Amino acid sequence: MAVFVALGAFLMTLFGGWTAQRATGRRPLVLGLAGGLMLGVVGLELLPEALAAAGGPFLGVPRGLLLFVAGFLVAHLAQRLPAARRTADRGQPVRDPRTGVAAASAMVLHSLMDGVALGAAFQIGGGMGATVALAVVTHDFADGFTTYTVTSLYGNTRRRAQLMLLAAALAPVAGAATTLLFAFPEALLGGYLGFFGGVLLYLAAAEILPEAHAERPAGSTLLCTVGGVGFVWLVVGLAG
Repeated sequence: MAVFVALGAFLMTLFGGWTAQRATGRRPLVLGLAGGLMLGVVGLELLPEALAAAGGPFLGVPRGLLLFVAGFLVAHLAQRLPAARRTADRGQPVRDPRTGVAAASAMVLHSLMDGVALGAAFQIGGGMGATVALAVVTHDFADGFTTYTVTSLYGNTRRRAQLMLLAAALAPVAGAATTLLFAFPEALLGGYLGFFGGVLLYLAAAEILPEAHAERPAGSTLLCTVGGVGFVWLVVGLAG
C-alpha cells in the first residue's frame, strides 16, 4: 500500500517542478516562494524530527542540533572558500552549478526519507499510514518546486534540472520500497535530517532569498515567502 501512495507523491513532485518551470517569467516570486518553502521544511519539519531521532545530547547539546549547525557551516565554507568565484570585471559572485546539484541532491535524499517514513508508518498501522501519506503527498509539491528552482538558480541546464526533479519524484517510491526489505537506524536518519536541514537553511537564507529581493524588492515577493512557510505549516499541522 505504501508504494502505491508513494506513486501519488511521485506525481505531486513532478507537478511542483512543472509549476516552477512554467513560472520562470516571474523569477523573484518563484525564488521567494522557494525560499519560504525551504525555510518551512527546515524549521517546521526537518529540525524537529532530527532533534527527536538523532539521539541524546553530546556535551550538553542535542546531536541533531549539532549536526544542523555542522550542515550550515559546511555549506557556508563550500561557498566562501573558493574566492575565485568572482568575475574579473564586476567582482560579483559566480554561482557554481555544482552547488545547485548538491542542494537538489539534499532534497532528493529528503524525499527518499519521506518514502521510508511512509513505509514504516504503514507497517505500524493504526491509521498512522494515512496520516503520513497526507503529509508526504501534499508537501512533495513543495519538494518538486524547490528541487527544480534551486537547480536552475545555480546555472544548471534545463535538462539537468529536469533530471534532478525526476530523481526527487522517484525518491519516495524507492524509499517506500526499501521498507519491504530492511529498516534504517533511527539515529542515522535523525543525523541526516539535522545535517541537511542546516545545508538547506544556509541556501535559503544566504542565497535564494537575497536573490529573490535583489531584482525587484516588492511586497509580493515577501508574501510568497511567507506563503511558502505557511503552506508547510499547514501540511505539518494537518499531519499532526
